[in-house]
Amino acid sequence: MEKPRRAVVVTGFGPFGEHAVNASWIAVQELEKLGLRDDVDLHVYEVPVEYQTVQRLIPALWKKHSPQLVVHVGVSGMATTVTLEKCGHNVGYKGLDNCRFCPGSQCCVEGGPECIDSIIDMDTVCKRVSALGLDVTVTISKDAGRYLCDFTYYTSLYQSRGRSAFVHVPPLGKPYTAEQLGRALQAIIEEMLEVLEHSEDKINCQHEH
Repeated sequence: MEKPRRAVVVTGFGPFGEHAVNASWIAVQELEKLGLRDDVDLHVYEVPVEYQTVQRLIPALWKKHSPQLVVHVGVSGMATTVTLEKCGHNVGYKGLDNCRFCPGSQCCVEGGPECIDSIIDMDTVCKRVSALGLDVTVTISKDAGRYLCDFTYYTSLYQSRGRSAFVHVPPLGKPYTAEQLGRALQAIIEEMLEVLEHSEDKINCQHEH
C-alpha cells in the first residue's frame, strides 16, 4: 500500500541586525536541494523578522498546506551546535523587530498558556540524529530566546496544538558550512517525522482497542 503524501513546511528567517545573511534561510535552501523522503512534499518559506508578519503568515501556512509538521529554523549568534528547541514562550517580547516594532502586550497570544511544548520528543530525536554519526553536534534547549524565533515557535505551536518544531543553527562557518547544516536539517526532520508517526500509531492503536 502506498503511503499517502504528506506536506512538511520548513521556514527560515530573513536578514536582521548583524546577520546580513541569515544562516537559517541558507540552511533551509540547502535542505530544499536535498529534499526529504519520497512521500513528503517539502514547502520552504523565508520569514521576515517582523512580529506582525509572523502573526499573519504562520496561520496562513497551516491553512494552505495542512502540513503533517512545520519546522522553523532560526539563527543564534550564541549557538555552536544545532539546537532542538522543546517549547515556545508566550510572554517577554521586548526586542524590536526590523520594523522597530514590538507587541504592546509583549506576548504572542493574550491569555494563552505561558509555555507550549512540541508534541515531538526532542530528546529522542536528538539521540537518534546523534547516533547517525553526522559531522554536526545536535543539542536540546528549553529557551528559544524571547525574540522572533521564540515568537514564531509559540505562534506555530499554538496554531498547530504542538505539531511544530524549532531548530536553532549557528552562523555560517561557526563552525558549520551551509551544506553541513542542510544535511543536518534533513536528518533531523526525517527523524522528527519517524517519531511523530510512531507516536500517532500508538495513539491510533489505543483508540482501536
